[in-house]
Amino acid sequence: MTKMILLGVRAFAAGVDLTGASTKVEISAEVEDKDATTYGSGGWKEVLGGLSSAEIAAEGYWEAGDPSMVDDASWAQFGGIGPWTIGPAGAAVGDLAYFTQALRADYGLGDQVGEIAPWKGTAKSSWPLVRGSIAHPPGTARTVTGVGTAMQLGAVPAGKRLYAALHVLSVAGTAGPSITARVESDDAIGFPSPTTRATFTAATAPGGQTLRTDGTAITDTYYRLAWTITGTTPSFMLAAALGIR
Repeated sequence: MTKMILLGVRAFAAGVDLTGASTKVEISAEVEDKDATTYGSGGWKEVLGGLSSAEIAAEGYWEAGDPSMVDDASWAQFGGIGPWTIGPAGAAVGDLAYFTQALRADYGLGDQVGEIAPWKGTAKSSWPLVRGSIAHPPGTARTVTGVGTAMQLGAVPAGKRLYAALHVLSVAGTAGPSITARVESDDAIGFPSPTTRATFTAATAPGGQTLRTDGTAITDTYYRLAWTITGTTPSFMLAAALGIR
């Protein structure tokens, strides 16, 4: 990916797409530097890496009156922990994504007379910040059981984990529409013998979930999102991201 102008950043927080309400999104990560200097350090400061943390800060134009709008969503999520996924260049399958599970730590709104009503908020990580890829695009409705597009993420070494974030953005249908999403892997792009690596809890309403594997090595290199849908005339809009860390 070459230099770019930020024109199509996508932002998802739990079960809400904040893209249309956002004008600025910043992602930061840091490792605490712990002073380990001794008399044997030769006059130079020595440091060790301590705790790591990440933060997502966003702002934009305020809207309210529906659970999908930023004010309603911010109050519903305030003080809670859920997935955040940021796509710097869009949300097509394979696009770069940064995601984490984060605490909705603060929310602010309002400005002086005559200004477009703004909002701003911060989410602070409670899981690692993962650099991965979009695994499901938000603009594709799913109405029947199926599988998504395969991506080559690479093998997961021992001690590393496969991470997944799911954002169920809308739910429609009657007789209890439900979607159960899972992450599958295989050693070939055609998925002749898929293995389920993680399964999300069945979702019947908008919301978000995160999953990760247990640190066991995975030799498969191809991954995809799959889902089982039940109910009468069901329809789901969702976004998802996968990554290894």
